[in-house]
Amino acid sequence: MPITETKPGAPDEAARADGIEVKRQEALLKTGALQTAILTSENFSIIATDEKGIIQLFNVGAERMLGYAAAEVVNRINPSDIHDPEEVMARAQALSQELGTTITPGFEALAFKASRGIEDIYELTYIRKDGSRFPCIISITALRDDFGAIIGYLLIGTDNSVRKQVEVALKEAMAVAEKANLAKSDFLSSMSHELRTPLSAILGFAQLIESGTPQPTPSQKRSVDQILQAGWYLLDLINEILDLALIESGKLSLSLEPVSLAEVMHECETMIESQADKRGISVNFPKFSQPCFVKADRTRLKQVLINLLSNAIKYNTERGSVVLTCSESSPEHIRISVEDTGAGLGPEQIGQLFQPFNRLGQQTSAEQGTGIGLVMTKRLVELMGGAIGVESVPGKGSTFWIDMNVTADRQPSAELIDLALASRPLPAVLAHARTVLYVEDNPANLMLVEDLIARRPDLRLLSARDGISGIAIAKASLPDFILMDINLPGISGITALKILREDPLTAHIPVVALSANAMPRDIEKGLEAGFFRYLTKPIKINEFMETLDMTLKFAKVRADLVQAEGDAS
Repeated sequence: MPITETKPGAPDEAARADGIEVKRQEALLKTGALQTAILTSENFSIIATDEKGIIQLFNVGAERMLGYAAAEVVNRINPSDIHDPEEVMARAQALSQELGTTITPGFEALAFKASRGIEDIYELTYIRKDGSRFPCIISITALRDDFGAIIGYLLIGTDNSVRKQVEVALKEAMAVAEKANLAKSDFLSSMSHELRTPLSAILGFAQLIESGTPQPTPSQKRSVDQILQAGWYLLDLINEILDLALIESGKLSLSLEPVSLAEVMHECETMIESQADKRGISVNFPKFSQPCFVKADRTRLKQVLINLLSNAIKYNTERGSVVLTCSESSPEHIRISVEDTGAGLGPEQIGQLFQPFNRLGQQTSAEQGTGIGLVMTKRLVELMGGAIGVESVPGKGSTFWIDMNVTADRQPSAELIDLALASRPLPAVLAHARTVLYVEDNPANLMLVEDLIARRPDLRLLSARDGISGIAIAKASLPDFILMDINLPGISGITALKILREDPLTAHIPVVALSANAMPRDIEKGLEAGFFRYLTKPIKINEFMETLDMTLKFAKVRADLVQAEGDAS
């Protein structure tokens, strides 16, 4: 038997080669299985074309989606023939504009980007064999040979009908929600007006009695004080409920800007001083060694601080104290803390703090409250980008804190500074009687304003019960300024204002809105319409009188300018 000479290690090398070949065959089989699975998948369509765009491969998924057998389309049509022709035309026009070249509608438009090596995914409508349509998302890729030449295109499509149905349903739901929100806003505005109108008469005449001559008797004074206290409390309750509803519906608009903490706290100190003195509570505010500004809505930040301070005073111990401090909680935030010496809160109470109408067992106490204030405070702080929290120990008091974003001061422009320096002082109100026209359909409101104007011997009052009459009286008498209700019979106060503005005879007369429409959206709409000021009912007498003086001064300046222009011409 012949002996075959073998080299050392040869069996191992042969075995290794056999193993590599087996793995290669397994990989090929696996790749083939994957390719078969892809080509027979019913979940997505695969269409391959030659370089001219004629379909060469039409998988099972394409057959299922489009209703054609592969034999009906292979070597017969190109993919643009089964797309919506108007969409193919629109795609060609969009590509031509985007790339600055002319693109022929058809398969060229579908494959243009892919042919230039640009990844392309687009959405078009497929048309089935039976003529029905469905939206499809398509990815198209150029197929190239070893030398880089294009030998065809691969289009992979997925049915987008379900997503489209969800999108349509979502849009419909959003439209319904928006309609509901608008209806809710209209209801809130209407409810605000209806509630404020009787309150305006109650509080207005109670203030007149309180400040009238002769002074009310002690017994009458006690009764009037109770009316005013209950009336202002009811107004606060209405405002809080409406504010909370606005926030929950996403309709509350804020004006975030740099706000000086020192200025805001000084204003809060002035506003809270009387309440603290009545209860014998000492309130300590921080002193600022350097300016500190936070990004906030000035009015709403004051509302937040006043609410926290008011609670700290109301629920404090007799002769207790409230300490307000500011500290840096991080380089970007400043913490404002309000610490009281009240009864404190337990863990269970803290967990219920920010629930609407939950007064934590204080419902039977002598302290008035709605259980809305802290909920409002939390929402407002978060809308301004801040955070709120509380630390409390029963028997040792509570510390409520808010973290606000620190920001730089906003510097006035040079033009604004020049304008302020150049402004001339307003002339004094003339000694002779000035005329005020009040357009109002509510007899109680009209009577209240009549009584207020009667206290001013330098003024005389004209009145009108509707917008048309108001315009006629304004043109006939040319009053120094006009008070205008919004909800009037016939035309609204805003429409009446527009007519007055368009007439050169009355365009210069300042018009002040005096309305029970007190929602922020109503006030913003009124000021945008051109009202000089917007006062809300119930009337606050001091605010009303201050606005009266301010408007009269403005009217005098404007009248002088109008006269000067007339003399010059």
